[in-house]
Amino acid sequence: MRGLSLAIAMCALAVPSAAFADIAEMSAGEAELAPYLQCVPYARERTGVQIYGDARTWWDQAAGRYRRGNTPRPGAVMTFMPTGSMVLGHVAAVSKVIDSRTVLLDHANWSPIDGRRGQIERDVRAVDVSPANDWSQVRVWYAPLGNLGTTAWPVAGFIYNEREDGTPLGRKRVFASASSAPASKAFAPAPSSAFAAAFKGFADPVMVKPTADAPRRIAASTPTRPRDPIDAAIALYGS
Repeated sequence: MRGLSLAIAMCALAVPSAAFADIAEMSAGEAELAPYLQCVPYARERTGVQIYGDARTWWDQAAGRYRRGNTPRPGAVMTFMPTGSMVLGHVAAVSKVIDSRTVLLDHANWSPIDGRRGQIERDVRAVDVSPANDWSQVRVWYAPLGNLGTTAWPVAGFIYNEREDGTPLGRKRVFASASSAPASKAFAPAPSSAFAAAFKGFADPVMVKPTADAPRRIAASTPTRPRDPIDAAIALYGS
């Protein structure tokens, strides 16, 4: 949990400059509670594509650095174009391709959930509604409706985490696919009574459960080490 908290803290801002959500379908009375998680750092973390700045700049920034196209792939960034109600654009990670018109997305700061914006949504549906089936317009799952939003959002295309020649580029993605099985939970066996008695009084070990949502992070400070039992015995009985 600590690693996940650190990852979210690095990505959260007090107030976003624009609501990356289906604003036309929001009610005016919805509560907006800080902190908000922006779409940009979350998409960067999920896909490994190392682009910074507003979402509306990603498509142009990717030129010459990353391969771009109009075909969705798992791990690609779907880049939304800025509009009047979404002036900074939006970016989302494609987690799974269902068919030629449907994908699943991982993204942040789209739907308000429990009265809060800046929430993470995993494996939510996006449907290509463009006449040419070129993914230039999509409708995206909107939680308050419990269905696809009514707005057809303009999409610039997809950014792939690879060079123009197809070789990998950037950081490794933190997810494999939406169909991946969840990580199994491993628990250390309980120590024997003899072992526990021999080390009675020493600091208890802290067991941290791994999380699949964020990489583990190592704290900068060094924890205090408990007194070595051999040193304690020498001090008690002499050399």
